[in-house]
Amino acid sequence: MTQEGSYGRWTISSSDESEDEKPPELPLEKPHTSLPRVQQGAGNEPKYTCSEARKAAHRRQISPLKFSNTESLSPPKKKKSGSQEELGWCLSSSDDELQSASNVVVKEEKDIPSPRPGAAHVAPDLGPPASHRLKEEEDEYETSGEGQDIWDMLDKGNPFQFYLTRVSGIKAKYNCKALHIKDILSPLFGTLVSSAQFNYCFDVDWLVRQYPPEFRKKPILLVHGDKREAKADLQAQAKPYGNVSLCQAKLDIAFGTHHTKMMLLLYEEGLRVVIHTSNLIREDWHQKTQGIWLSPLYPRIDHGAHRDGESRTHFKADLISYLRAYNDPALQQWMDTIQEHDLSETNVYLIGSTPGRFQGSHKDNWGHFRLRKLLKEHASSIPKAECWPIVGQFSSIGSLGADESKWLCSEFKESLVTLGEQSKMPGKGAPALHLIYPSVENVRTSLEGYPAGGSLPYSLQTAEKQSWLHSYFHKWSAETSGRSNAMPHIKTYLRTSPDFSKIAWFLVTSANLSKAAWGVLEKNGAQLMIRSYELGVLFLPAAFGLDSFKVKEKFFSGNREPTPSFPVPYDLPPELYASKDRPWIWNIPYVKAPDTHGNMWVPS
Repeated sequence: MTQEGSYGRWTISSSDESEDEKPPELPLEKPHTSLPRVQQGAGNEPKYTCSEARKAAHRRQISPLKFSNTESLSPPKKKKSGSQEELGWCLSSSDDELQSASNVVVKEEKDIPSPRPGAAHVAPDLGPPASHRLKEEEDEYETSGEGQDIWDMLDKGNPFQFYLTRVSGIKAKYNCKALHIKDILSPLFGTLVSSAQFNYCFDVDWLVRQYPPEFRKKPILLVHGDKREAKADLQAQAKPYGNVSLCQAKLDIAFGTHHTKMMLLLYEEGLRVVIHTSNLIREDWHQKTQGIWLSPLYPRIDHGAHRDGESRTHFKADLISYLRAYNDPALQQWMDTIQEHDLSETNVYLIGSTPGRFQGSHKDNWGHFRLRKLLKEHASSIPKAECWPIVGQFSSIGSLGADESKWLCSEFKESLVTLGEQSKMPGKGAPALHLIYPSVENVRTSLEGYPAGGSLPYSLQTAEKQSWLHSYFHKWSAETSGRSNAMPHIKTYLRTSPDFSKIAWFLVTSANLSKAAWGVLEKNGAQLMIRSYELGVLFLPAAFGLDSFKVKEKFFSGNREPTPSFPVPYDLPPELYASKDRPWIWNIPYVKAPDTHGNMWVPS
């Protein structure tokens, strides 16, 4: 079937749903090939488990398709009317038009550096383009600053301990208080004894190199969700490293993923917990917008001390409960370790999702019902709260139903609008819901160019079924943090005042906009079903002695006021899609305009 839109005409490629949720009528994605990826070297497939969208980006980075303007070769075609026209994707009038794809002049260039963009349509001032040669660039890495500067940055002036990852190719001032994974694993943070890495994608060779040389032989536990051949691939990656062991998260409900991204770092001096949004692969720490929460250094509880080391946010017990949900002996040692440390300085709340079907009070332990419970019990009521909008920002979207009433603006929104004990069920249209998801133009003009869309796996098959959703969409813009051209893989949700100067709460999480991640009610509301593992932290003003957070004007500016303001990483208010904007769809070509590297996007 041929499709047409403002960025060209295409044939739909084979695809699957978002990385978070795939409807039962489609076959389960098999993110593997017949050969273990570790044997494929620099072939057309990445050596780690990932979505089909990321595989397409990998192929296009290895073999870029140079842009050629052939618009004059393709005469206008008659369009059929229908719901797709609202999306800008219209069915062609004839199957014969499949041949129109041959009118696109494709210049495929194997493993050569992409030239600096020079032609028209290329966005200015993006900094140096990323190399599309997939080689290790160890010498490219720079720390966030001198060692003492990093320590000072963590020790003072940031009560929230919320950071962004470094981005290559932007102005230095926007990286001065950002972190690379090598910073997090630095000896400045402690003398490492052992670590556990919870994640979705692992490049084991790359990960081991991120540890300082003196720590590379310390025990590392990788907690993953891979099965069958993908599991065998990960085992083959880990085999050369005698200190790397694996823990497979159980995924008993179809189409679930182990999407949590967390580090547990045990030091001689104590324990640190890191909850973040990046896969453990080079691309996720290079030119994307990612979020990190760093715990304080938790000291060990002295023997004989009469304290449990619990925080006012109940973080210690909640983290242990989350690990217990894996029901795996490999994590018992980490539960014991957490129990032995004092986590009382924690000022955030843990919000996790674990696979299962939960009833009664157990519904409140996970997913969006966990968020609802925390907002009801610990968030402050606000006068005229119905005027305070919700903002959701994410990098992937699941199947949400035929209309907004099926999930988004019913059970999910009811959780998001909860504020204190007096919260009421939201009426239609109040409060407003602003959803931030990159447009095609956002991706095209990004630092990575079209391959950035590999980590935005929204498929045409899903988008066509929920065109109603796109009226909620807002562009990605992050001038406040210098990251407008660094596509977001971070996921955040917040409640903002009508003038966007204050927020009632802020959540950074691995959870995208999907029922698989957040859960969906079953049995007339008696049961919450969750498919995936997710993890995030919730910032509530009361835990910081405040009624609300003032939004920081510039993410990296210093706090000169006695009351700290919260660093929201993107621009508020968000800007609604213009009439010609379309959400990024990964599995259709974009051939009418080049990206920042002078390339087109043809995913298949």
